[in-house]
Amino acid sequence: MGFSYRKRIKIGDGTFLNISKTGISVSQKLGKVTINSRGTATISIGNGITYKTSKKKKKKK
Repeated sequence: MGFSYRKRIKIGDGTFLNISKTGISVSQKLGKVTINSRGTATISIGNGITYKTSKKKKKKK
């Protein structure tokens, strides 16, 4: 298992700057939904359970 790094900095009301090993992104939290600048939406269902969806198309091998 590899190492990972992620830092989340609050820059406004419900707006965050996310810094990770793969780069920097901005996310906006709207209730139980979080949308980031990389095209990913995360829905918080409760008790630590989340559902993630992405607008990006996966490459076929």
